[in-house]
Amino acid sequence: RHQYGFDNIIGRSAAMRRVFDQVRMVSKWNTTVLLRGETGTGKELIANAIHYHSPRSSGSYVRLNCASLPENLLESELFGHEKGAFTGAVAARRGRFEAADGGTLFLDEIGEISPAFQAKLLRVLQEGELERVGGSRTLKVDVRVIAATHRNLEAAVDSGDFREDLYYRLNVMPIVLPPLRERPEDVPDIARFLVNRIGEMQGRRLSLTDAGLRRLSQYNWPGNVRELENCLERAA
Repeated sequence: RHQYGFDNIIGRSAAMRRVFDQVRMVSKWNTTVLLRGETGTGKELIANAIHYHSPRSSGSYVRLNCASLPENLLESELFGHEKGAFTGAVAARRGRFEAADGGTLFLDEIGEISPAFQAKLLRVLQEGELERVGGSRTLKVDVRVIAATHRNLEAAVDSGDFREDLYYRLNVMPIVLPPLRERPEDVPDIARFLVNRIGEMQGRRLSLTDAGLRRLSQYNWPGNVRELENCLERAA
């Protein structure tokens, strides 16, 4: 809870204070959360904070980037598989949903999954039931889902790339993370925090001049906090 608390998410701007208020409110309940925002805005940090400030904080916190796996592996990874379900399945294996039972499952890049897989995911979200790949036994799971995407899901629904029923199931509590260019007043604090962290990793003291901070605040950071961190690490 200390490691993933709000102290590690920097933002004094009105936009970030609004995000913090939403996170504190939704953390208390089991509501499904959809984190929206550009790449590099800190969606994973917010997901961490929601779990560790929730009544499920003592339960498992399981993460999966949906864009990192092909569809056939994604199903096995999330739902698990039985022995002999496919070539190489030498033993039965629990999926991420089973591993997160009683806790939280964070699904990053949810907008990248195919319509066919979306139907399978919808059933688990609605019924809390799943079958492992190659199995026939129905398993019940109690999992709080936090999803994240940088995609425009409304446009994906209109184009038929994303199921409307799954969109509404995920979009119960949307939290939109503002891009860094919309909160330039936060750049100096974030930059100092990152420089201190880079200095600790490199075993030396690092600091930023006032002129350097002004220059950083004038740039619009299309890659957001991730770009700022990479820029500072390269400078160091």
